[in-house]
Amino acid sequence: MFKEIVVHITPEETVVAVLEEHKLVEIYIERSLNQRLVGNIYRGKVANVLPGMQAAFIDIGLEKNAFLYVEDAFPGRVTGSEEEVDEPQQVRPNIGDLLREGQTITVQVIKEPFGTKGARVTTNITLPGRYLVLMPTLNYIGVSRRIEGESERNRLKAIAGELCRDGIGAIVRTVAAGANADELKEDFNSLYKLWQKIKNRPTGATPALIHRDLELLERVLRDILAEDINRILVNSKEAYQKTQEFAEIFAPYLKYKIVLKEADLLKEYNIPAQIEQALKRKVWLDCGGYIVIDQVEALTVIDVNTGKYVGGTTLADTVLKTNLEAAREIARQLRLRNIGGIVIIDFIDMNDNGHRELVLETLEQELKKDRTKTNVLGITQLGLVELTRKKSCQGLGSMLQKDCPYCQGKGKVLSEETVSLKAKRQILATAEYTQAPILLVEAHPKVAALLVGSGGELLNQLEQQTGKKILVRGLSSIHLEEVKLTQVQNEEQLGELASPVKVGEILQVKVEEPLAANPRDGIARIDGYIINVTGGGAYIGVEIPVEITRVNRTSAKARLVNS
Repeated sequence: MFKEIVVHITPEETVVAVLEEHKLVEIYIERSLNQRLVGNIYRGKVANVLPGMQAAFIDIGLEKNAFLYVEDAFPGRVTGSEEEVDEPQQVRPNIGDLLREGQTITVQVIKEPFGTKGARVTTNITLPGRYLVLMPTLNYIGVSRRIEGESERNRLKAIAGELCRDGIGAIVRTVAAGANADELKEDFNSLYKLWQKIKNRPTGATPALIHRDLELLERVLRDILAEDINRILVNSKEAYQKTQEFAEIFAPYLKYKIVLKEADLLKEYNIPAQIEQALKRKVWLDCGGYIVIDQVEALTVIDVNTGKYVGGTTLADTVLKTNLEAAREIARQLRLRNIGGIVIIDFIDMNDNGHRELVLETLEQELKKDRTKTNVLGITQLGLVELTRKKSCQGLGSMLQKDCPYCQGKGKVLSEETVSLKAKRQILATAEYTQAPILLVEAHPKVAALLVGSGGELLNQLEQQTGKKILVRGLSSIHLEEVKLTQVQNEEQLGELASPVKVGEILQVKVEEPLAANPRDGIARIDGYIINVTGGGAYIGVEIPVEITRVNRTSAKARLVNS
């Protein structure tokens, strides 16, 4: 499998993309205005202790207080590590026995703030290196479960055990497989010196940031570089030099795979289009089927459909091929979108047990490429596949998108029929108490058309019902759900409110057609409002400057400027 890393750096952002067979599988983005918090260490103050939730809120100087679970507040849980290890088990104490309000405490961010929730923190500090994760508050030696050979696991655990002292623990990372004792020792010593520097930092104001994790490029070089990388493309000379220096120390075999290419690498590798696709709800498969991904706060649901794929032999083969392709694409989408938490997959029903096992096995094999801890829990009685994926930072959608200010993230708005009926009720209610003889209604053109009705029939009925004169004005600039109702005291005020132009105003307008009664004059429109341009018949289809000379209820007169 051809695997490459693309590093594209601009003053505004750093983008690191991981591609397998030229397809985007992982994307990391860090912007100057939105710095990552995971890995940062803070000296904070306990704001609230909540015995009923067995948790506490910690003031670490951010907009929202951080959340500390009791499991993360005492030694015994490897919360800050991305490596898969068997965690030590200890009895959980009461949060009230560990913390008190106003207490100063050192914590590390293990999950970014999301939505209404603050960051999640732990007191079990972890400092990742190239080969080891140092755990200065936890006396425990672990080895990544991805290192499968028993003899190699024992060798690495023995080396780590000799290095650790004074109650300090460590996790041997996956990339350490095959590393010698000197390499592990050098990594350990640099992490230990870093911890001593953090621990001995002078006490100052609280809350305070006392250690910031590495920048994106440095983290990627530390965590992702491995022998299976075929090429690393970098668009910045500074980043190229930094990558070369890192490779020379930690991965000499990669030094000659690093290429400087001062070009728009994102465009060259079609990365923006692949990111845009990853933000969509529906993802098409090569066979013609598709998957639909719906994310809510509690879980993610993925549905598989045959779509345009009709197969060629039997229904069972059609379903199997669609499900197998979907399994591979789902594993890719989980990595690409950085989806965490509970995931439910509804594959197309399969009657053959062998087919079900094959699809599940394919999914598990593809998920082994994922560096983030993922557990496939199996198939439920309803035929749904359940899995969990560790959530430590924002997903791609949360990073690049925000909730729609109109629908508040629902993804739906009211239909024009619903809005028009709501506007009608508003008009009737206003007409009951107002003394104003005229009502001006401004709405989206589709809503306005429904209020007016064919030939103005519905508007006439509404005027008879209310005993008011009603002017409905459609504006394309108004949101579909918005209706603006204004009470007007006289025709003069109506002209001022309803007209989008004023006498003496000079505008640039496009003449759309000649005036039927006098072809020498032309007609222009502003939000449906008619501008009768004297002498404008010679400028059909042309934008010209005009001066408004008279304003009426539904139209205005204008003359050509400088004529």
